[in-house]
Amino acid sequence: MRTDLFDFDLPAASIALRPASPRDSAKLLVVRPGAPLQDLSVSDLPLLLEPGDQLVVNDTRVIAAQLTGRRIGRDTEPKIEATLIKRLDGSRWQALVKPAKKLAVGDRAQFGHEGRVCLLGQLDAEVEAKGEAGEITLAFSFHGPVLDQAIAELGATPLPPYIASKRAPDDRDAADYQTMFAANEGAVAAPTAGLHFTPALQAALAARGVTVHRVTLHVGAGTFLPVKTEDTAEHRMHAEWGTISRDTAEALNAARARGGRIVAVGTTSLRLLESAAGEDGQIQPFADETAIFITPGYRFRAVDILMTNFHLPRSTLFMLVSAFSGLDTMQQAYAHAIQSGYRFYSYGDACLLFRDIENR
Repeated sequence: MRTDLFDFDLPAASIALRPASPRDSAKLLVVRPGAPLQDLSVSDLPLLLEPGDQLVVNDTRVIAAQLTGRRIGRDTEPKIEATLIKRLDGSRWQALVKPAKKLAVGDRAQFGHEGRVCLLGQLDAEVEAKGEAGEITLAFSFHGPVLDQAIAELGATPLPPYIASKRAPDDRDAADYQTMFAANEGAVAAPTAGLHFTPALQAALAARGVTVHRVTLHVGAGTFLPVKTEDTAEHRMHAEWGTISRDTAEALNAARARGGRIVAVGTTSLRLLESAAGEDGQIQPFADETAIFITPGYRFRAVDILMTNFHLPRSTLFMLVSAFSGLDTMQQAYAHAIQSGYRFYSYGDACLLFRDIENR
């Protein structure tokens, strides 16, 4: 499909720079194909679901993936900024570095805040490789949990570029940019639909008879990238690591056999569930990378309802929601959201999408 079909104009004022407080007070746009749009609140979610429905959340935890340091070992020591995007093994990460042209294979970088030394010693890394897409492989001097601790101490919250370009990260973001479900470290971006949940909302869902299940998909920085090719078929999707336990898969399959619906909280949960589902819709245990790219025409197998935030123009995520509820439906929904003052992107409001009947 032509990528420009998924373009739209978004006023800068529509981009949220802080989350709603409390989190479940955010707006919720309910989108049912063929039905009028409903303007509600996230706190209304239990009323929109039925007893027996199964809510699936992503329990990945965002790491402090933004590192600031300098190139060392040469005549000059220019400042560099690295955003870790993918763990390769116990000591190696792929990273996006600015300015990348200042680093060559074999160079060393030293990370840390100005005037502050990591309690574990200097956090050094060697440039092991440079990729065609601009990513750099960093081999750190620490390994495993010791490296994780050093990154946590010296790194900062990697806010999305559409927020970071407007304000600097601060201490509030360390809490605001984690969901209440965050447990398994490894993401460099939050599964943002989960940011709307509170203990009170979870209790209300339980009282309604809705069960919450956890899966893990470590969200990568590629989630922010627009599709630059003219045709979606030419786009190369980024890969992310995910896991679904056997117990969770069996519980979801059993609930669906009883008539319960699967409600994915976020596109990350949906992509993982669809990656793990067979042609018959049965969800299998999963522990692997997924690079599933969902565009209109995709036949959904596992997910019945999707709760998600409002996404970027020309993004793979807007393509996904257009596949789920229909392109015309989502274009109308987004136009309504912009006109009605909904807040977009990571810290913004949410929508609850019911699957287009043609994809059932």
